[in-house]
Amino acid sequence: MDSKTDLSHAKRTPRVEDDYLLRGQGRYMSDAPMPGQTYACFVRSPHAAADIKSIDTEAAKAIKGVLAVLTGADMKEFGHGSLSQHPPLGGRGGAKLVMPFRPALCFDRVNHIGEPVALVVGETFAAAQDGAEAVAVDYQTREPASDLRAAVQSGAPQVHPEAPGNIAVDWAGLAPDPDANAKEVERVFASAKHVAKVSLLHNRLNVASMEPRGATASYDAAAESFGLRVCSQGARAMRDSMAAIMKVGNDKLRVTTEEVGGAFGLKTGPYPEYIAILVAAKKLGRPVYWMSGRSEAFLTDNHARDAYSDVELALDEKGKFLALRIRHLGAMGAYIGAVGANIQTVNMMRCLPGMYDIKLIDAQTRCVFTNTVVTAPYRGAGRPEASYCLERVVDEAARITGIDPIKLRRRNLISPKAMPYKTAIGTTYDSGDFATVVDKGLALADYEGFKARKKEAKKKGLLRGIGVCFVLEHSGGAPVEGIQMAFPGGDALDLTLNVQSTGQGHATIFPQLVAERLGIQASQIKHLHGDSRHEVAGYASVGSRSAMTVGHSMVKAIEAIVDKGKKVAATALEAGESDIEFRNGAFNVVGTDRRISLFDTAARAAEMKKKGEIAESLDTKLQTETPLTFPNGCHVAEVEIDPATGKLTIASYSAVDDCGNVLSPMIVEGQTHGAVTMGLGQAIMENTVYDSGGQLVSGSFMDYAMPRAHDLPFFREGFHPVPATTNPLGVKGAGEAGTTAAIAALMNAIADAIPGPAGAHMDMPATAEKVWRACEAARAAS
Repeated sequence: MDSKTDLSHAKRTPRVEDDYLLRGQGRYMSDAPMPGQTYACFVRSPHAAADIKSIDTEAAKAIKGVLAVLTGADMKEFGHGSLSQHPPLGGRGGAKLVMPFRPALCFDRVNHIGEPVALVVGETFAAAQDGAEAVAVDYQTREPASDLRAAVQSGAPQVHPEAPGNIAVDWAGLAPDPDANAKEVERVFASAKHVAKVSLLHNRLNVASMEPRGATASYDAAAESFGLRVCSQGARAMRDSMAAIMKVGNDKLRVTTEEVGGAFGLKTGPYPEYIAILVAAKKLGRPVYWMSGRSEAFLTDNHARDAYSDVELALDEKGKFLALRIRHLGAMGAYIGAVGANIQTVNMMRCLPGMYDIKLIDAQTRCVFTNTVVTAPYRGAGRPEASYCLERVVDEAARITGIDPIKLRRRNLISPKAMPYKTAIGTTYDSGDFATVVDKGLALADYEGFKARKKEAKKKGLLRGIGVCFVLEHSGGAPVEGIQMAFPGGDALDLTLNVQSTGQGHATIFPQLVAERLGIQASQIKHLHGDSRHEVAGYASVGSRSAMTVGHSMVKAIEAIVDKGKKVAATALEAGESDIEFRNGAFNVVGTDRRISLFDTAARAAEMKKKGEIAESLDTKLQTETPLTFPNGCHVAEVEIDPATGKLTIASYSAVDDCGNVLSPMIVEGQTHGAVTMGLGQAIMENTVYDSGGQLVSGSFMDYAMPRAHDLPFFREGFHPVPATTNPLGVKGAGEAGTTAAIAALMNAIADAIPGPAGAHMDMPATAEKVWRACEAARAAS
């Protein structure tokens, strides 16, 4: 099957997961207690920066029901490695990414509020909690560096002595010769007719998944092996990273995951709590269960975003984009997260130049340590930052040149004839029809009718604005992914995947795709995942990668099964292999009614292998490598604002996306709705705030606002599929485009509604107070 395969027949099949989940039959972390399990509670630092003078655990150990109290000394005795594990990332002048040691339990100093200092294990959670409250820690506080921009100023408190100026890495960009590239960009800016400039704040976010993090650790003394049942985005990826930190072989740690109540990047990598409870399970010889509380989650779950960008766009007299320059600061938090530095560097800049033909790009990042929770992947992971930078500076360019923002964008779109298009960053867009996506998106939003709606709003004393985002992102990232198909006997097929379903509908779509291609029923296929012992190659369910990477391996595995099956069928049917064809779930002798079913062929192959007649049965396990894809779309937000109160209403939101061939319209639409909602949340209400002392101000849902149903419009969505040429199904990612687009579309709409610079230069989140102040400034100026 090639990339041009027609998948327009994709059905709105109900998800098979929904039946048992809606009946309460899912198994989440708290739904499967282990026999004899104990309960963990952590002692956490109340300070953002402090030295630990002493830890007194005697009172805690004396409490009834307390089984053990572990501290950093126990972790040192175990000898685990640093939780900061990161792919190589080079900085300016050949400098390497600074990665300070991150312990499971702090033993000499703490670097953010909520960092774990001790672990108390009890027969009940209440006993463990009582014990935790009895642990006495003597701290000597230090001055923290909690604000990103302040942390890089001269004289700022230092988070780690090995990172002078709090710089984890000074990343010069993706150009082969960054210095020469920067000089050329500077030359173009110096002679440009117009230069648009914006400075943008990317507010820090808390993921706040419906199910907090949790895990149950166990230890098998006879086998000298650990078990970790954990809500993750990939059991094998979690196992591989955890085993490396634990300094044990992969065969000595089994990770399992069942249902996951929300992930979005949060549950990809290891956390200190997981190491600590594994060590505790070995010490006690009993399972240790820990489930985060909501307040605990605010303090300890990986945060996201927290960045600042200075963006400049050079244009000629006709509005042609000449060069783009970005100077970006990205907060890492107190340590380096699993792929944290990649987010604000490679992941972000790979989205450039978006849909636009920009020949020169100088995009550089400084990754910065602060005394705050670690930042790590969250839906989009660098892509929203890139799109926000690009689409806000393009709107600013429209303002300073007087060119209509749509005309200016269209004037600079990459033509379909230019595909494949090699970008100034070094990536290659394999496919895309940007002009048509834009036309469809604007038509769906009734962009032409906006002026009439604006006039009607004005009669009511309201301001109305419209904003667009011509979004392009990259999906994939971790190219290797495997699959296993096995015939256990009877008319059944086991489909084993590495990628973890966390709500994407894997159990629906992948068996359906296999069934269609093998001519069998989806009900005959058993979907297996969530166990590192499957040893299927690949990475976690992140970066909108699952459909393209699994789909690639699926097609190759089916081809291998059919090729092997033809040989076995030729023997069974006493025919030449060239006379065997496969269709409708059976191998047939061409031109005759002689046939043998797929499952009978698999059974015969298994018997032949057992007798040594063939080397392989029809069971197939393989992996493939899939290049990036580049989903794109046109998103349009429309808002109404009451200038007297600052109340903002999202009047409409429309999106037309090219996510390649659409395998399930219903699932993709659901992904779009969820992703857009997360983007809108960041734009108008979500904000994680630390005070100057490093204390978390927004530590509960009383202080951290998230969008509810009444905050959202009815979404209008459509597709313009242009098949990817880089994978057999022709699919591109679909899970993150909405988040990547929504923040720019909405903030551009607000800027359009409020006259003058106050609206154009507003920082996220655009709260009612900020909107009201901008309206007042606009009124005073007029």
